[in-house]
Amino acid sequence: MPSKYSVVIPAYNEGARLGTSLEKVLAYVHGQNWNSEVVVVDDGSRDQTAEIVRDFAAKDAFVRLVQNPGNHGKGYSVRNGMLSAEGDILIFSDADLSSPIGESEKLLEALLQGADIAIGSRWLRTETQIQRQPLHRQVFGRIFNLLMRLILGLHFKDTQCGFKAFNRAAAKAIFPLQRIERWGFDPEILFLARKMGFKVKEVPVLWGHSGGTRINPFVDGFRMLTEMLRIRWYSATGKYNEAPSPAPQQAKTM
Repeated sequence: MPSKYSVVIPAYNEGARLGTSLEKVLAYVHGQNWNSEVVVVDDGSRDQTAEIVRDFAAKDAFVRLVQNPGNHGKGYSVRNGMLSAEGDILIFSDADLSSPIGESEKLLEALLQGADIAIGSRWLRTETQIQRQPLHRQVFGRIFNLLMRLILGLHFKDTQCGFKAFNRAAAKAIFPLQRIERWGFDPEILFLARKMGFKVKEVPVLWGHSGGTRINPFVDGFRMLTEMLRIRWYSATGKYNEAPSPAPQQAKTM
């Protein structure tokens, strides 16, 4: 039986661009003749995000809406989507498609070559950046990457690119243990992957900066630092050896 592919898209107040992104994703997966599902996780949006997804779902059986019980953060949304997904291969992508969905071919090729997880990278080959971030965002990213190497020992060029693929075994082992629910979840899932012995491949992908980001370099930067310290603390105190957390029980799906 052919593999089933799940594309998980976390969304919070994405009404302005989600429709265009879903059109692109659906055109791609139908063009590939994939047995697919596109799981949009609404993180308590106050705009028409959920209604847009429902409209798409009414016309295309590939689309499925998952709703968080209120606003919990991107990490919570990705975890919720991954634990809800039914695919053999699970991809998560930011709603703005900063990396075009067609770049998933590069991630899937890495999985075919033996990786358990493939992570898109903006910095492995900088020429793949179609449109760069503002300078202050680049500086913030480099500082974050240095701290991540020092605190967590993760030697990747880019952990924060919102474009990653997992085989089912890796996804179902890692995401139940994930505890970070906001922006700092990416290092946590990669830290867990290393701890569990999964093979991670960093892959250069086309990427273009999209406006409308909700990250505040100072406020969120401090929060992400504290989250990295929490990851190290959880590991040292055996929190990651405890029984996995169940999937969120209050989430609504359709």
